Amino acid sequence: MTEHTSRVSSLLPYRASFGMFRDPAAQMLTVDVLAVLVALALPWSTSGVAIFMVLWVLALIPTLAWSSALRSLRQPAAMLPLIFFALAVVGTTWSASPWPARLHGINPVAKLLAIPFLLYHFERSQRAAWIFVAFLVSCSLLMGLSWLVLFAPEFKVTVTASPGVPVKNYIDQSQEFALCFFALAPVALSLLNRRRFALAAACAALMLGFFTNMMFVVSARTALVYMPILLVLFGALHLSRGAMALLFAGAMAVVVLVWITSPYLRERVDAVELEYQYYHEKNAASSTGLRLEYWRKSLHFFADAPLFGNGTGSTKQLFERDAIGQSGASADVIGNPHNQTLNVAVQWGLLGCVVLYAMWFFHFMLFQGTSLSSWIGLLVVLQNIMSSLFNSHLFDFHEGWMYVLGVGVAGGMAMKSASSDAPLFRRKSVKA
Repeated sequence: MTEHTSRVSSLLPYRASFGMFRDPAAQMLTVDVLAVLVALALPWSTSGVAIFMVLWVLALIPTLAWSSALRSLRQPAAMLPLIFFALAVVGTTWSASPWPARLHGINPVAKLLAIPFLLYHFERSQRAAWIFVAFLVSCSLLMGLSWLVLFAPEFKVTVTASPGVPVKNYIDQSQEFALCFFALAPVALSLLNRRRFALAAACAALMLGFFTNMMFVVSARTALVYMPILLVLFGALHLSRGAMALLFAGAMAVVVLVWITSPYLRERVDAVELEYQYYHEKNAASSTGLRLEYWRKSLHFFADAPLFGNGTGSTKQLFERDAIGQSGASADVIGNPHNQTLNVAVQWGLLGCVVLYAMWFFHFMLFQGTSLSSWIGLLVVLQNIMSSLFNSHLFDFHEGWMYVLGVGVAGGMAMKSASSDAPLFRRKSVKA
C-alpha cells in the first residue's frame, strides 16, 4: 500500500501539468504566447515564422468554440481570404503549367487562411497588444543592429547584399521600419498630451532611429512613395488644422535637410531616371527597367485571358515563352511581375482582381474606429496596398505575413473595441 501511494504521489506533478494544459485560461495563454513568438521572429527568420505559426494553429484548435467560429467566418473580412485561397486552388484546373508550378502558385495565397482565425482569436483575447509590442521590440533591436553593421559588417547575422542590412533584404527592413515609425506617431502624441514627457521622448527617439535609418542607411524606394501619403493620413486623423500646417511645414524642412545631407538618398532617387534611360535606349536590365518590362508583358498576358486568367502558377511559364529569342530586359524571366494587381490578373483575371480588391476594402473597413488597434490596422492595409503598386507584397513571404498578422490581430481588437467608449487616443477631425 505504501509503495502504491508513493507511485501515485510521484505522478501528481505530471498530472498537475497535464491538467494545466487542459485549463482554458492556460490554453488561451499558450496561443497568445505563440503569436508573440511569431511577431518576434518575423523581422529575423522565415523558418521561425513558419514553425511558430504551425504551433499556433495546433494550440488554437482546442480553444475553438465551433459555433462562434463559424459565425465569425461569415463576415466578409474573414470570408474573402478563404475565397481567395479557393480561387487559387480552382485556378490550377485551367492552368497550362506543370503541376509542380501550379501547386507552387497556391503557396503565396495559403498564408491568407490564417486571417479569419486570427480575427476570431484576438476578438476574444485580452493580450493582443503583446503581439504589437513584440514586433516593435524586435524591429527596434533590428534597427540598432542595422546601425552597427553599417560600420562593422562582420556582425551581420547572414550574408546580405546591402550595407546596413543584418538579415533578409532592404525592402523587408524598410517595410518594417516605416510601419513602426507611423504606428508610434499617435502614441507619442498621446503621451505628450498627457504630459508623460519621458515616455513621449522615448517614442520620439525610436521614431527618429527608424526614420534616419531609412534616410541615411538603406531604404526601398517604394517606402519613399507611400510615406508622404501616410503622413497626410496621420495629420488628417489625429491633428487639428493648425497642427497639420505645422506638421507639413516641419516635414518639408526635414525633407530639404535630409536631401542636402544624405548622399545615399539622392543616389537612390537619381538612379530612377538613369535606369529608365538605359532601359528605354538600350533595353538594359535595371530595377526600374525590369519593372516596366514585367508590367508591359503582364498586361499582354492578362489581355489574352481577361476574365479568369491563365491559371494558378502560370506566370513564370508565360515569361519563359515570351523571352525566347529576346535579349536584355526583354529576356528576363520571373514568376512575380512586381505589381500585386498584375500578379493576380495574369493568373485569375478580372475575377481574381475583384476578390483582391474586395478583400482589401473589407479589411480597410474594419479599422474605422478611434483605437490604437484601428490605426495600426489601417496602416497595415494601406501600406500593403500602396507598396503593392511596385511589388507583389501580399504574396511575398515577409510583407505578406506582416499583412496577415497585422490585419488578424488588429482586426480582432478593433471588432472587440468597436462599441467601446474608451479609446487609447482620440482622433481630431479636420475642421472645415
